[in-house]
Amino acid sequence: MSNAMPSSASPTPKVVLITGTSTGIGLAAAVAAAQAGWTVVATLRDPARSGALREAATAAGVAERVHVKRLDVTDRDAITACLDEVIAEHGHLDAVVNNAGAGAVGTVERVGTELFRTAMEVNFFGVVELTGAAMPLLRATGGRVITVTSVGGIVGQPFNEAYCAAKFAAEGFMESLAPVAAAVGVSVSVIEPGAVASEFVANLDIDVPALLEAAGPYAPSLKGYLDHVMASFEGAQSSADAAAAVVEVLTAERPPFRAQTSAEARDLVAPKLADLDGSRVQQLTASWLS
Repeated sequence: MSNAMPSSASPTPKVVLITGTSTGIGLAAAVAAAQAGWTVVATLRDPARSGALREAATAAGVAERVHVKRLDVTDRDAITACLDEVIAEHGHLDAVVNNAGAGAVGTVERVGTELFRTAMEVNFFGVVELTGAAMPLLRATGGRVITVTSVGGIVGQPFNEAYCAAKFAAEGFMESLAPVAAAVGVSVSVIEPGAVASEFVANLDIDVPALLEAAGPYAPSLKGYLDHVMASFEGAQSSADAAAAVVEVLTAERPPFRAQTSAEARDLVAPKLADLDGSRVQQLTASWLS
């Protein structure tokens, strides 16, 4: 894909860095953001897995706007190097979409704490590292941070203890950061998908019989949960639809703090969140800074 600088004869397009773009929401968001006129720095851990992204960008006629780069969000040096390249090549950064994530299935008694540490490293600390490193660049442009969390960042889900804990942490981090970032001109938003028909579940690489055998006394409950999950994914939202919600927040004049990607996601979190778009909490906490 092209690495050429935009022509000086035309307005310089805004630049967004999106993580986890090899599949699913990240891939679809990269293409949709490019279609909306953004220059997209599409990052993934292994550029060799960028084939589907490149094909989708070419099919959409936006290949010249999508720039693939390697980025492991758990590697601080890689984050620094990637951001340095973005500035060297594009001169500015207007938005970051924290989308990279990893699932984790199991209950603490049976899986121990290592699964929790791994889930936190990708889903939470990776978000913290990239956001912190990007903030000076985003302050310079009055940019925005968008983090794809999950309905599992609001409603704890059985056998998703590690994943939900990490997503809860990411939501807490972003909700706390939002008024501080707003005070220096940077907007912060979280996007909460529900079931999405993407490779995310497949990438968990779950051996169901082995998982049930390892669950011991929890096997009947786990079987019930897995049946529920498989049923929910039969009518799952497409990656493109979920990505459209991301790009809507990316391009909104006044983006909300919180947005769900589907009616099903809103219905799931509504009993716990009377403040669906996060405005009441933001008004309250921002008032503490006045």
